[in-house]
Amino acid sequence: MTNQTRCERLVVVATCFVALAMTLVATSVVQPAGASSPTVKAGRSHLSSMGTGVSVPIVSGPVTGGSPDIPVNAMPADLKKQYNYSEKEFFISGIATAYRPVGVWGVNGRWGVAPSTRAAYKTRIIVRAPINPKKFNGTVIVEWLNETAGRDADPDFGFAYPELLRAGFAYVGVSAQALGVVGTPGFTLPIPGYNPLPLVTQNPTRYAGLVHPGDDYSYDIFSQAAQAILRPDGVRPLGRLRPKYLIATGESQSASRMTTYVNAIAPVADIFNGYLIHSRGATGAPLSAASAATLPKVARIRTDLAQPVMIAETETDLFGLGFYAARQPDTARIRVWEMAGTSHADQSTLDYGIASGRQWDPTASVPSFAACGTINDGPQRFVIRDVFAVLNAWVVKGVPPTRAPRFKIAGSSAIARDASGNAIGGIRTPAVDVPISTLTGSFDPTKSVICSLFGSTAPFSTAELKALYPSHQNYVHKVKISVESAVGKQFLLPPDAKIIVAQANAAHVPS
Repeated sequence: MTNQTRCERLVVVATCFVALAMTLVATSVVQPAGASSPTVKAGRSHLSSMGTGVSVPIVSGPVTGGSPDIPVNAMPADLKKQYNYSEKEFFISGIATAYRPVGVWGVNGRWGVAPSTRAAYKTRIIVRAPINPKKFNGTVIVEWLNETAGRDADPDFGFAYPELLRAGFAYVGVSAQALGVVGTPGFTLPIPGYNPLPLVTQNPTRYAGLVHPGDDYSYDIFSQAAQAILRPDGVRPLGRLRPKYLIATGESQSASRMTTYVNAIAPVADIFNGYLIHSRGATGAPLSAASAATLPKVARIRTDLAQPVMIAETETDLFGLGFYAARQPDTARIRVWEMAGTSHADQSTLDYGIASGRQWDPTASVPSFAACGTINDGPQRFVIRDVFAVLNAWVVKGVPPTRAPRFKIAGSSAIARDASGNAIGGIRTPAVDVPISTLTGSFDPTKSVICSLFGSTAPFSTAELKALYPSHQNYVHKVKISVESAVGKQFLLPPDAKIIVAQANAAHVPS
């Protein structure tokens, strides 16, 4: 299998088990390639001027009814009580605009667009917010829900919810694409026993009347969802809360949409204060099927955008999804974080997905991963929580995150590894600097694509552990040193550092 073919297969099925386990843009606006973006400084909210060219959708809700009477993708019920959060679902509707490319779309990401066709739509958003307004930190995380599995999924919330909820963020998940809302004729995944259903089929009573004209309109629908938060026509999705900042995020398949959004749509819409692109590949997503040929095979993030952009990558993404070809230097507005010991999806992905999914689809089956061995249980969730914290500080206070080391590369197609098999370089945590197992996310040609997405965990033998750590006290001491280093470099948050140390104290290491 060629690298290109492998990458294409991975992109097609990326995060496909996440869901299982769990009025118009101004027609005259054009952003030519190479044009300057709005000069808005990080650390400063510009709510009065941001997004003024984005149409204001009609908001209705909260949505109720159907069987069960909860949203598809509802977060685990115990989180609402634990963190004193509400979760409500709303419909947004209006006229969305599709875009066409303008000029040559090159590797530098400075992609021009112009409005093309318009169409009516009606979709949904999920809103999670602190019940006590005093707890709200002023920032709303807006996630482009992942629909690779044939139904919506909220992977970034799944990775980061402890930080988002304990720090007082509001969260909005957007059903921006057609597949998750109304389905796509002929869509199948080669997974025995898996029958993904779009919203209108999963809960037809609750979601009757939803309309999606196709993914050509998804970019403007996503912008209009942000507008629904800032200037709703009708019900206020955040109630008494008044947002000051909006941060957009998308993982895997949604990261490819976010790449195109940042490069082509953000300078036109100008409605978000910052962006997280999580687990992207070599390029973005097309504006439309008709313009797919315009998309370059390799694309970096444009460097003239005024808003901060963070790019978070796992080991799998580097060569399995092809991000290595799109690597770019950090700038005053861009940070790239490559996370050692991580895979595209992992055990925490499954854990969150199962806890969430069985609430609204109790009949869902979770495929066996026995053929994959022990899947990755690395530190991605801890680092992604930190990513949201430092990105928010960058947006609100203008304080840029630490410049992170990149993976060391062996040759031109693999991540270099130490004697234990763990990655060299990248963001360091105790999982790889004080290891008790080999944690990998690199694509393994001997495994299925799905297994490669979930990486592997290979525990060390007792003899290996004793050679590394003569006593339990010695092991815990080294973990504490590593944790202090990671916290000091802003790669881990103090609450998660405590969790990691507690896990080390409870671990049967070295015996």
